[in-house]
Amino acid sequence: MFLTRKGAAQLSLLVVIGLFVLKIVVSVMTGSISILAQSADSFLDIFAVLITFLAVVVSVKPADENHPFGHGKVEYIATVVQGLLILSAGGLIIYSAILRIIEGTSIELTEAGIGVMLVSMVASILLSRHLRKVARLTDSMALEANAQNINADIYSAAAVLIGLVIIRFTKLNIIDPILALLVSLFILKVGCETMMKSFSGLVDTRLPDIEEIEIKACITEHYSELVSFHKLRTRKAGSQRYIDLHLVMPKNASIEEAHRMCDHLEQDIESRLRTTSVTIHVEPCSIECDQCRVSCSLRISDPKF
Repeated sequence: MFLTRKGAAQLSLLVVIGLFVLKIVVSVMTGSISILAQSADSFLDIFAVLITFLAVVVSVKPADENHPFGHGKVEYIATVVQGLLILSAGGLIIYSAILRIIEGTSIELTEAGIGVMLVSMVASILLSRHLRKVARLTDSMALEANAQNINADIYSAAAVLIGLVIIRFTKLNIIDPILALLVSLFILKVGCETMMKSFSGLVDTRLPDIEEIEIKACITEHYSELVSFHKLRTRKAGSQRYIDLHLVMPKNASIEEAHRMCDHLEQDIESRLRTTSVTIHVEPCSIECDQCRVSCSLRISDPKF
């Protein structure tokens, strides 16, 4: 159930809501600004998960008349919003921590804070790993961003946990807002990385080198039947890959032969790269036989060969 995009988003929402309620209760009990900062982060996580849920529902819709290339880029938009929420959480924590340093409020019931941070860390670790697994299986940018967001909570919770342990034995309450500031810097870093990753998809950055190498390998292994290729262009929208290229065939090849080669290449590429749409434009060769390996009638009849 939770191995689909929708199921993973639902699980994430349940876990984040539970952690938010737990943190807000304990932050009121202890008066800890760092736990309150964690509560604020979890509150923003709820919005991030809701955005992810809506994005994965919309992104899997098939192409229609108004969206002939599908709805995959909705995931990138959701990732941008998540990045903005992460940055907002970091800014909120900085503001609250500075106020606490100025006011100098003490912390009580640190044991309760330590307990909730341990629960938060364990839940976040398990949830983040599961989201990454589903993101890899479904090639979902939105789930990957959500996993990144939850992963940030692990490190921030660990920092808060260490701070509460130190405060428990030293009574140095100033450590609480200082740790909150350090946590906020990490959260801001995660937010910036999330934003940058989403922008690459919105501006149609080409596929990774390893995937383009796979595409080229599919073509070059047929150089005994085709002449060459050029103008390879690749991009990605959500989990859907789009590839187009110009394929050079022997000048005397029939339409049927060219069509059969295109079908074969499309199937070969799609078998190596999931959810791929391939468009091929066929061109005749320029009879530069010294650049060709195809044993066609034109090349065989040339006395040079």
